[in-house]
Amino acid sequence: MTLGTTVYLNGAFVAPSQAKISPFDRGFLFAHAAYEVTAVFDGKLIDFDAHLARLEKTLKGIEILQPSEDLRALHRELMDRNDLTEGLVYLQVSAGDQGPRDFAGPEELVPSVFMFVTHTTLIGDVARDGVTAVLAEDTRWLRRDMKTTQLLSQSLAYRAARRSGAHLAIMHETGQVTEAASANAWMVTQDGTLVTRDLSRALLPGITRASVARLLREAGLEVEERAFSLDELRSAAEVFTSSTGQLISPVISVDGVAVGAGQPGPVTRQVQRLYFSYLGANPDRFAWL
Repeated sequence: MTLGTTVYLNGAFVAPSQAKISPFDRGFLFAHAAYEVTAVFDGKLIDFDAHLARLEKTLKGIEILQPSEDLRALHRELMDRNDLTEGLVYLQVSAGDQGPRDFAGPEELVPSVFMFVTHTTLIGDVARDGVTAVLAEDTRWLRRDMKTTQLLSQSLAYRAARRSGAHLAIMHETGQVTEAASANAWMVTQDGTLVTRDLSRALLPGITRASVARLLREAGLEVEERAFSLDELRSAAEVFTSSTGQLISPVISVDGVAVGAGQPGPVTRQVQRLYFSYLGANPDRFAWL
């Protein structure tokens, strides 16, 4: 993953080293900020309208004014300035510098807008080989349906996973899986049923999750949207995650115990083929599919 040479901050395109924010920005002081990450494949923004809609909902929920910028145009210009044809565009909208530290702040919170890009291969080793996971207790705040920068719990979960030699953490509470630390979790039961957690305030409404669910149903495959337990996860035939950054990632072990045969399974491969085709990639390019 390589950082682009140009970022955007509050009306200016500058080098990353020249992008400066106020230490009184509420995003810095309180994590009072929303963000979105949009995938770019073959020069195209993937599911951009859905990302904008979720951002608008989050900003309304955390009481930040909507940005005045044309965010679609900004994404395109930032991509052009960085010659980005495949990778990710990160957008963060914070509550801005509203003066000295004050929990409530003024009635209207005028936003600060920051964007950058990373060049990365979206369909690579992770999609081919799968990832290992550990379980982590979900300690996040209760409005996980809003995509904010309050990511300390997820960061600590990833650090715990790394110390264990795993790639990611799958989070849970009261014996039920919520989601992975930065992705939605899916499982395939022993009878071949696809299951993912139903949407609520307990988890983020993933953009990739929504596209995958729609593609599966269009292909005639049933998807159960419901809570599922840690025991169900441990006994699943297959497990995978869906996210903007890692697309469809097979999970081959949980807490050191193999999932199914310990390698990406046939249903996961079918999901990958459907989603990669949706992106505009030819699945036949990938011999492992």
